[in-house]
Amino acid sequence: MDVDIISEEENPMLHRTDVTFELVHEEATPSRLQVRDSLAAKLNKDAAEVVIRKLDTKFGMRKTVGHAKVYDTAAHATDVEQEHMLERNKIETDDEADSEADAEAEAEAEAEEA
Repeated sequence: MDVDIISEEENPMLHRTDVTFELVHEEATPSRLQVRDSLAAKLNKDAAEVVIRKLDTKFGMRKTVGHAKVYDTAAHATDVEQEHMLERNKIETDDEADSEADAEAEAEAEAEEA
């Protein structure tokens, strides 16, 4: 999968860059997570800082045009983005991370008691 950046537009108020990209793929359209990881690698960013908003593949073609929001930090992404976009891109919010850490701590405490 080859990712080419078509345009980048800075948005300093929201601490992000709006990116339009094109990718050429051999097989079926890659998943949102595969595209996110490839775009993050190309931009030297962490995958949690990249939110894929739209992927558009024309019927019968091996070319997809997409739009993404690339944030300065993962915290900015969780503050600005809508919940359903965070879920689609598998980005954890602070609340989810805290609840998982609490669950792990409880499991460790129970294991120590046993």
